[in-house]
Amino acid sequence: MAPVIISDPSQMLALVEDQKRVGKRVGLVPTMGALHAGHLSLVERATNHTDFTVVTIFVNPTQFGPNEDLDKYPRNLQQDLRLLSACNVDVIFTPTVEAMYPTGASTRIVPPEVARPLEGEIRPKHFEGVATIVLKLFHLIPADIGFFGQKDYQQTRVIGQMVEDLNIPIEVQVCPIIREDDGLALSSRNAYLSDTERLQAVALSKALFCIQRMVQEGERNSNALLETAKQTLADASIGQIDYVALVDKHDLSPVQRVDSKTIAVAAVYVGKTRLIDNVFLS
Repeated sequence: MAPVIISDPSQMLALVEDQKRVGKRVGLVPTMGALHAGHLSLVERATNHTDFTVVTIFVNPTQFGPNEDLDKYPRNLQQDLRLLSACNVDVIFTPTVEAMYPTGASTRIVPPEVARPLEGEIRPKHFEGVATIVLKLFHLIPADIGFFGQKDYQQTRVIGQMVEDLNIPIEVQVCPIIREDDGLALSSRNAYLSDTERLQAVALSKALFCIQRMVQEGERNSNALLETAKQTLADASIGQIDYVALVDKHDLSPVQRVDSKTIAVAAVYVGKTRLIDNVFLS
């Protein structure tokens, strides 16, 4: 059966409340559209683990900075709807900006400390916008489980901490990164890459997997690992590196020696396209 498409927030809330009243377990997959196999893996996880799955498609303006790509962020709603129609999704929520922010965005969530480093230093208001929209979605779609991708790892930590701090009755499931055959993490922004840039972009995952391989071979010194990763990026002519870091996977604080709680994270520009990725080192 084709999914129901809803754009009205009140209607969305009423439908989910009806499902919960009859004992259905509700799964939520928040997206900004431009769906790819990574998103669809979250949807598959949701449909397999819950009785009623809601996918949201909303390009949230409050998480974009003044010089970021809000206006050109890829949008293809009809293609997204076709993809989701084949995935046993029950509802697709496609609100407008006016519906989600009817009086503007005067009330914002102050994100937890884990939002400060890495992305927080480069994009200072980003996680404020993320936390605000995710909390709004949690209110409108009071799901049992929310499904999020590991590629946006810091985002998953911000959301997880917000859920814990504010006693939100939802389980946050973090699902593995889906990659192209050559290792590049799937991302809606990959569509920006030219053919030449696409070949260059694989250096990001290559650098992180190089760290992982060195750790498996016994290297534990962060400086040595990071130097090798940065050289891999330099060899691919990756000019702008926002960060390459080895951090504690819980609080994202930098580590001097790698252990089972360490994650390698990176953000770089390939041409004008900003890409992020991460690899666990346990």
